[in-house]
Amino acid sequence: MAFDLDSQGSEWRPAFETVESSVGGRIVSAEREARWRPVFWCEVERPDGEILPVCFRGGRIEQGAENTIRNEYECFRALEKNGIPVPKIYGYCEKPVGFVMQKSPGRHDLATAESPEEFDAVRDHFIEILAEIHSLPTDDFEAFGLAKLTTPRDLALGDSAKGIARFLERKTRPDPIVEFLIDWCERNVPEGRDECSFVTGDSGQFIFEKSRVTAMLDMELAYLGDPLADLGGLFARDLTEKMGDLDEVVDRYEAAIGHPVDRRTILYHAIRFGLTTPLGTGLALANPHVAVEYVQYLTWYLVYSRCPLELIAHLEGFELEEPIMPSEMVSPYAVANDSLQQKFAAFETKDEFQAYEADSLRRLALLVRQADRYGTDLLAKDLDDVEELLGERPKTWQERDQALSALVLANRGERDAELVRYLIRRQKREEWLLAPAQRDLVGVKMQTLRLD
Repeated sequence: MAFDLDSQGSEWRPAFETVESSVGGRIVSAEREARWRPVFWCEVERPDGEILPVCFRGGRIEQGAENTIRNEYECFRALEKNGIPVPKIYGYCEKPVGFVMQKSPGRHDLATAESPEEFDAVRDHFIEILAEIHSLPTDDFEAFGLAKLTTPRDLALGDSAKGIARFLERKTRPDPIVEFLIDWCERNVPEGRDECSFVTGDSGQFIFEKSRVTAMLDMELAYLGDPLADLGGLFARDLTEKMGDLDEVVDRYEAAIGHPVDRRTILYHAIRFGLTTPLGTGLALANPHVAVEYVQYLTWYLVYSRCPLELIAHLEGFELEEPIMPSEMVSPYAVANDSLQQKFAAFETKDEFQAYEADSLRRLALLVRQADRYGTDLLAKDLDDVEELLGERPKTWQERDQALSALVLANRGERDAELVRYLIRRQKREEWLLAPAQRDLVGVKMQTLRLD
């Protein structure tokens, strides 16, 4: 039977038409991946009978996604031209925004390596490819609009500069955590940096088989900047896809490029890149789009702001202490919240995407149940901490954040240790409350580097 181009809704018909016209065949099957962003895995039959597996990679739901997906499309084309292993690119669709690419063979995450020897071989091959990417002339990337960064400040902030500007322009409420991280990054720019190359941005994404990398993936955040930014990005990547000992990774990179690199600059980029996630998710959480998977976005916001704060503590030598966690309060609404969880547990469907959506709702309901049980005492303990920091106790969480934002603005570095300690305690309590609803990243920590 012929594939119905409207089977996923008429809005996706142009995407499937782009798949067929760019690949040169007819779609015989298409399945939407069960996740928050639109991705379709298609099989296309070509005139000679070959069945070609391809992917239509759609844009993110956040405002401005069309720019990142177009950037990724152009970056892949330039990397393919320069002999870097990436998926073959077939075509671009303007609306709905996205592009068609080959489904490359291989699997992701070095944790799936079949032996320690394969783990090391793939990691070393990835580092070799990364060093090769950093050595490419920038002409092919400048040709489609990427601009070279030149000053130490621009090279330090990299692609985060646009995210910071967007956050400051669009934020609708104080966010002292993100505001502190922005302030710290602006005050601690590594000096003397002038090397500029193509940077993958959200580094460490690749697939492999038989001890070799088969394709580098995900170039949405790629730009022309400090190559050490890609090493810094691996600290965030390691939270979800294990990279091994990152001191060893840096050693391998130094061997590949033939000279040592500055580890403090790498850690700066790890902190700065970690900030990238809460910059975007913080805005989304303040006024969430209906398609936002709230618990997943909150997970990213909390984890990817707490981890950079811990790296700052490591760099600056701040001693940290564990927070006292909140106590349970049984409210009149506990029975209703428990009943809702039972309803979700009884829900059944054979549709994978519908099951994914139902699980997202279940997790959101579980967060609400946690907040009902522990939220009152959590806020009380947090306000105790804030009173110690500010000298007076805010009456509400809104007053708390306004006062903390004012402190961050006036800080200039004098109270970094106090702020870092408090903000980490705050995030850890929020993560503790969220943990039962999380799918991943429970209790994770970023690696550090030796600084001798």
